[in-house]
Amino acid sequence: MSRPVVVVGASMGGLRVAETLRKSGYLGPLVVVGDEPHAPYNRPPLSKEVLASDVSHDAVAFALAEILDDVEWKTGSAAVAADLEAQTVTLADGTTLDFEALVIATGLRPRRLDFDNKPAKGIHAIRTLDDAIALRNELVPGAKVVIYGAGFIGCEAAATATKLGASVTVVGKGPVPMLRPLGLELATDIQRRQEAHGVRFVMNAQLTGVLGDERVTGVTLDTGESLPCDVLIESLGSLPNTEFLAGNDIDIESGVHVNASLHALRANGEAWPNVFAVGDVARFPIPKFDPSTRRVEHWNIPTEMARKVGKQLALQLSGDADAHAAEHAKAFDPVPSFWSDQFEVSLLAYGLLDQGTEVRLLEGEPGGDCIYGYFDGDDMVGVCGIGMRSKVMAYRNKVGRTA
Repeated sequence: MSRPVVVVGASMGGLRVAETLRKSGYLGPLVVVGDEPHAPYNRPPLSKEVLASDVSHDAVAFALAEILDDVEWKTGSAAVAADLEAQTVTLADGTTLDFEALVIATGLRPRRLDFDNKPAKGIHAIRTLDDAIALRNELVPGAKVVIYGAGFIGCEAAATATKLGASVTVVGKGPVPMLRPLGLELATDIQRRQEAHGVRFVMNAQLTGVLGDERVTGVTLDTGESLPCDVLIESLGSLPNTEFLAGNDIDIESGVHVNASLHALRANGEAWPNVFAVGDVARFPIPKFDPSTRRVEHWNIPTEMARKVGKQLALQLSGDADAHAAEHAKAFDPVPSFWSDQFEVSLLAYGLLDQGTEVRLLEGEPGGDCIYGYFDGDDMVGVCGIGMRSKVMAYRNKVGRTA
C-alpha cells in the first residue's frame, strides 16, 4: 500500500483539501488529523450567532460529502512531532504516520494572559467549540463581563454578551476598537453604535492584573482603574500552531512560510516538494495587495488555498507532469474577504484594508449604511461596507494594485 497524503488540521482548511483531492481524482489513502474530538466545523459563528443561541456541534458542523467516506479521520490527538526528511508525523497518542505528502492546516490558538496566580475559573478565550460552550454557560443576564482586546472577535463577543443581558466593558490598547483593519472614521462609527447598545469602551488601556482566588472577580488597568467582573474574555490575537514542526529545516517564523504555489519553504527559501500549508497558519505573498508575506485570518482564505493545494497535489501524485506544471505555475493571488456581525451592523470587506494610506467614503453616510474605500495612491486596496451588501460585492473586482 502506498503512503497516504496526511492533512494535519481537521477544520475548514483541512476538510477542503480532502474534498478537493478527491474531486481532482486522487483516490489513494488520505488521513486527516485533528487535535479536537469533533468532526470539522465552522469557527467564525462561534463569536456571533452560535454563542448567542445553539452552542453545539450540530449548529456549526460541516456536511461531509460521500467522496470522503474512505478518508481516515484521526481526531482527538494532536500532531506533536514531524520528520519532514523521513516523511513521518507523530501524534500525541504515540501513533506515527508515514506520508507521501503533508498538508499543514493546523490554524491558530489564542494568545493568553500570562499573570501569576491567575484564577482558574471565569476566564475564557474564543477559538474552539468547547471554548464557546464554556463561555456561553457563563453569559447569564446581569453578568459583569470584561473583554480584553478590541478587535473583531472582542467586539463581536461584546455584542453577543450584551444581547444576552450581560453588562460589558471592552478594554483596548488603541484609541478606538478595530482601528488597524478599519481606519479611524469607520472604527469610531462602529464604536458609537456599540455604545448606543450599552457597551462601554475603555481605550488606550492595558490590563496589569487579574483579581480573584479561584474565580475572577475583577481586573486592574494601567490607568489606575479597577473593573469588577464575573467573566473575563481574552481577545488578544492568535499564535500559529507550528510547534510540531520544530527541529526541521522549515521556515516557521510567524507561521509556515509558503511560496506562490503554497509549498512550505526551507530556511534558505527552497521549497519542500511534498509539504504544503493552508489557512491561518500559512504566511504567504499576495502580490495584488502586499509585496511582503503575511498570515491572513480571513474566512475565504482557507478554502481558496485548499482548492489550490488539493488540485495541484492531485496532479502531482497522478504523474501528469504537464498538467501539474501548468497548475503549479498559477500563483496564488486571492482577494481576501471578511464579514462581521455586531448588533444591527453587518460588515463586509474585500482586500487588505490596512494597506490603505487614505480612506474615502464612497457611498452612503456615516452612522447609516455606508461604503468606504481604502486607497494607496490610485490603487483601491480594500473596500468595506455597512449594509449595502450587493453594492459592496460589486466593488470586489475593482480591489487590488495595478500591475
